[in-house]
This record gives sequence, C-alpha cells and structure tokens, in this order.
Amino acid sequence: MFVMNTLFAQRFDELDTATLYALLKLRVDVFVVEQNCPYPELDDLDQNPRTWHVWTGQGDDITGYLRVLDHPTNVRIGRVCTVVQVRGQGVGDRLMRHAVSMIGDRPTTLNSQVHVVGFYRRFGFEPFGAQFLEDGIPHVAMRRSSSGIMTADPTSPGSSDHAGGARNR
Repeated sequence: MFVMNTLFAQRFDELDTATLYALLKLRVDVFVVEQNCPYPELDDLDQNPRTWHVWTGQGDDITGYLRVLDHPTNVRIGRVCTVVQVRGQGVGDRLMRHAVSMIGDRPTTLNSQVHVVGFYRRFGFEPFGAQFLEDGIPHVAMRRSSSGIMTADPTSPGSSDHAGGARNR
C-alpha cells in the first residue's frame, strides 16, 4: 500500500531547480510521452506570479502534480497528473481537494479528458459546451461555480486517480 507523502504548493520563484525539473519531467512523461501528444509542454503560464504549482512527493520523488492559474476573475486548474505507480491510491484526489481548498468559493474552470469527467464532478465541476479534440484526445470544458461543493467524499474507497485529465494550455 502506498503511504501518502508530503503535499506542497509554491509559486515559480519559490521552486528550487531540482524540484522544478522533477515537476516538469512528470508532466512531460505523462502528457507528451505516455499520452503520445507532442506539443510544447513548457509555457509562460508556469512562470506567472499568480500560478501555484501543487504536488505530492518526498524529495525528488514526485508522485502527482497540478497547477492553479489564479486569475482575478476566474481560476483555472490544469496539468493534473500522477505517476503510473500510484494511480488509484488517492493522489489525484488529494491534489484536487487541496486545490479546491486553496481556491475557495471562486469560480473555477478546467478542460477535462472525457474519460475522467466523473473524477472532476466529485469536486463540484460540471461540463459545459461541446466536446472537442485536443491533440487527438476528446475533452470537455468544465466549471465549478462560486457555490460549487464536492459532491462525494473523494477519500472514499474506490476513488480513482488518472494520468492527466486537465491540461489547460
């Protein structure tokens, strides 16, 4: 059984180079290599002073990651991913619970891969608009209103993690 490790949330300028490297490597491993989507993973949003990098891990061993783009009128969650070895063990749930806690009752959006819409629904997100393809993978935009609440206990048995359901470029 996987033992939950430490959860972190930092801005870009607070990250040391070894941690930044490990976070970016996880994102590339999941989104570019595993999902076979060659695209420019590094973007200027990572360095934005309003962006939070949230991850779990111990030392250089990163197990999961997401980022929160904290815009004044809307918050976006993106780059949600976990390493293969810990999927299904609550890492994604823990990251999302923390992100939702950080965001509070502010409206929030994300783009979800269609096969993990149920995962985000548990945190108060609902699909809106038509499905679309992003790098050949079906996605749907999702939003959580200012009154959005978690619809189920994400720590309950059977809660799932996923590879990467919210890339949000």
